[in-house]
Amino acid sequence: MTQSTLPAPDLIPVDILRTVVDGRWARVRQETREQLAATDLRTDPDHSSAEYRAHITDALKVLTSSGRPLTGFDPAVGGEGDVGGVVTAFSMLAYGDLSLLVKAGVQWGLFGGAVQVLGTERHHEQYLRRIIDGELLGCFAMTEAGHGSDVQHLHTTATYDPASHEFVVHTPYPQARKTYIGNAARDGRMAVVFAQLITGGRSRGVHAFLVPLRDADGNPVPGVTIGDDGRKAGLNGVDNGRLSFERVRIPRTHLLNRFADVAEDGTYSSPIENETARFFTMLGTLVRGRISVAGGAGGAAQKALALAVRFGERRRQFSNPSTGEEIAVLDYLAHQRKLLPALATTFALHFTQDDLVARMHAIQAPGAEPAGAREQRTLEQAAAGIKAIATWHATHTIQTCREACGGAGYLEENLLPALKADTDVFTTFEGDNTVLLQLLAKELLADYGRTVKKGNPLAIAPLVGRQLAGVLAERTGAASLLRRLPSRGLDLTDRARRRELLRVRREDTLATAIRNLAPAMRRGNDEFAVFNSAQDLLLVAARAHVDVMVEQSFADALERIDDAGVRALLERVHDLHVLTVIDRERAWYLETGRLTAAESRSIRPLVNELCAELRPYARTLVDAFGIPENRLACPMLDDEAWAPAPATPAEPVTDQVETG
Repeated sequence: MTQSTLPAPDLIPVDILRTVVDGRWARVRQETREQLAATDLRTDPDHSSAEYRAHITDALKVLTSSGRPLTGFDPAVGGEGDVGGVVTAFSMLAYGDLSLLVKAGVQWGLFGGAVQVLGTERHHEQYLRRIIDGELLGCFAMTEAGHGSDVQHLHTTATYDPASHEFVVHTPYPQARKTYIGNAARDGRMAVVFAQLITGGRSRGVHAFLVPLRDADGNPVPGVTIGDDGRKAGLNGVDNGRLSFERVRIPRTHLLNRFADVAEDGTYSSPIENETARFFTMLGTLVRGRISVAGGAGGAAQKALALAVRFGERRRQFSNPSTGEEIAVLDYLAHQRKLLPALATTFALHFTQDDLVARMHAIQAPGAEPAGAREQRTLEQAAAGIKAIATWHATHTIQTCREACGGAGYLEENLLPALKADTDVFTTFEGDNTVLLQLLAKELLADYGRTVKKGNPLAIAPLVGRQLAGVLAERTGAASLLRRLPSRGLDLTDRARRRELLRVRREDTLATAIRNLAPAMRRGNDEFAVFNSAQDLLLVAARAHVDVMVEQSFADALERIDDAGVRALLERVHDLHVLTVIDRERAWYLETGRLTAAESRSIRPLVNELCAELRPYARTLVDAFGIPENRLACPMLDDEAWAPAPATPAEPVTDQVETG
């Protein structure tokens, strides 16, 4: 590698490194650390589901008493409007029990957030303070058994009755029941229910309604049937359940009416005329959920890596022939290859998450300038892509860390099994990851279509050029020739070349998807068949787009660092992340001629070199996350377990004469 030498590990100013990692909401992070360090809310693994759920509900009260949930709400109800700060603090709950993280997310992020963002003053005055204080526990009832990701076509109905000025909420058949709903089985007293609004015999699309679930004694109200989802693979402190409605009547004012309303006579009105645009506007305001899940996944990955790196420094296996001393497992290249690339990508996603939270805060904080359609759409795209990639990364990283800790990592007492079980569902809730990447890809195609319609030649030319180049390559056999051409002569260790490789892949994969979807625009062709046959290309294009987004956030973070030593260290981490991405996609780069065979063979030695160089800094890097020690305490990291036994004097050897 051509970069300068890193400072010695003990010369890296850890406090400055922590400040860089903490970013804009450093104060919130430190306050949350102090709260986590001051409380011990660990769950007894032998608890029954009922005991576990009760424990988490009690822990929710501890969060309420801290005042942190209030700060994210509007100043009109006593909050600070610090949307970004609350999402940041939420992600740090992943350092503890993830059932508490999810329970808090349901109560304040989804239920309370929906009332705040989709409701109006009448709802805020009546409900928000009770929700914030934990007096009114609630649910976010969107997902149906038969319609999970396809929210626009949910089958629950809310039909307006002008004679009584009420909506009649109804579950028309079993597969239309709401399912997997957090807070439903035990604690929820009210739900934000998403249903097809029908008035005057006409459906107006999906809207959100406040529907009571239980009376003051905790019994289901008439017409509401509540089921329990039972034991899950993880998160068993959360009372997920099922909700069905048998012609349940609610007042007209229980429609969350920020974007649409129904008058007493049944007249429907909305400032957004187009039904599809109205639907996506309503969902777009709830983008906070996906950003929060990505943050929670990042926190869980950070904790797993902190456990595995600390264990890897302590655990020794096999002797060094030169010294006779046993070798720390983290000194083996194979172990470094397991953990350090994952650590590099965790840093990259951490900085991307911070950027995403800042963008969301700028749009959603009270008093913020109204966001334009383009700004809102790009935030939704980013949230969908980062949620998918961050949660997949967490699942892979936690499994890798579990394996890196051997049998110790499989023991519940050493924390990794709970992380693995509790985060597994992150890949499918708040949007199935595959569907989210398809959504992102379709938005990228739509952006391209809008660019073409506006006739912007500077934006169109690169993609059109790549489409034509691809067609010509296929027709003339030039693709194989291209693969034999030498590279541009740049050393692959050059950062500018690596960034260009990521960007070329983003542009080329999108151009390929556009070219393959073109037949769908021709009259008479089966649009679904064409689109379905190109789904794999869309997913690749979306992933390539996210890779560029993540690298850009990391690069931007590096530009903000003043300390030379910290910047040099994180530049190496950035290098490792980018080379790991290129290594992962080597087949694509070879097939398209973007890398020669010689360049491709050089990538893994570069990754190995970076792993060896970063090995002495592994503990410094995981400590930069600032995870409280009480949240990492476990038997496999107990200092006494690793301390050598004190030497004892040898007993004198004496001749024994057997008598008898």
